[in-house]
Amino acid sequence: MKRILRFLRDWTLPFAMSFGALMYLLFAYTPALEEAAVFFDPVFELILPLFMFLVLFVTFCKVDFHKMRPVGWHVWNILFQLLVVAFIVGFILYFNLQGNDLILMESALTCVIAPCATAAAVVTAKLGGDLESITTYTFMTNFITALLVPLCFPMVDPDVTMTFWQSFLQILYKVCMVLVLPMVLAYIVKHFMHRLHEKIISIRDLSYYLWGCSLTIVTGTTVKHICHAQTSVWFLFMIAFLSLVFCIILFAVGRIIGSHYGCKVDAGQASGQKNTAFAIWIAYTYLTPLSSVGPGCYILWQNIINSLELWKQRKIGEKFS
Repeated sequence: MKRILRFLRDWTLPFAMSFGALMYLLFAYTPALEEAAVFFDPVFELILPLFMFLVLFVTFCKVDFHKMRPVGWHVWNILFQLLVVAFIVGFILYFNLQGNDLILMESALTCVIAPCATAAAVVTAKLGGDLESITTYTFMTNFITALLVPLCFPMVDPDVTMTFWQSFLQILYKVCMVLVLPMVLAYIVKHFMHRLHEKIISIRDLSYYLWGCSLTIVTGTTVKHICHAQTSVWFLFMIAFLSLVFCIILFAVGRIIGSHYGCKVDAGQASGQKNTAFAIWIAYTYLTPLSSVGPGCYILWQNIINSLELWKQRKIGEKFS
């Protein structure tokens, strides 16, 4: 039993993704479970934001708010993100892409333009990175995305009818609800509710396991979108492959930038680990819904990389223990 529990603890992320995918396929393709699937679908949509809220709240309870400030690698990571976004938008406009070619590039754009994942701080902390630095960067990229989306999306998709301020305020509202509110509550608990704060931070890896639960739901939802995509398997493969290419590039460039500041882990996670749930939402809201398959596949790739990084970190720890 101890061996099973240790295996689940060591491989939480792959297990969460596999379990989420299998559960969706089981409920979706078992006639006897059809009513249960219909019942649980809105329930999971309701509790997913709650899990993400709790992940951030628990993580922010460990943050030293006085150490949150911009640093050098933040600037270079943001400049690289802006450069890649500009390249993709320019590529779409220069070649006047239409149909599947446009959807393919839109799927890549949603992956790159998405802000740093709210759970990036969880992985960064487990890898020994700077929690305050990654938290600061997460806030910065969320506001940058709120500016980029209403600027770029009307250029690549003429069907986008929202004005700049409508889009900006809609995204800003989501950022405040998902990111700012848990930080404010964590600040209050940390400074004015000391017993509760000590209880929360005393539970080891609580935010990590909460994130694993949310990853199970996100993966199931992603598999659902892929299974219901009205296109060929070959085109789905192309979207998945392109998202893999960009995932590797973003992680690699982030680590290269971070190596110049002694922050390879922080900058790599910040650049590569994306808020894919947010990316799927903006794809559905502003672009062709099929483009949401790109960030959906990105979930798989970034968490495979996260799992390998955590495995490597664990091996190093075992070697010196």
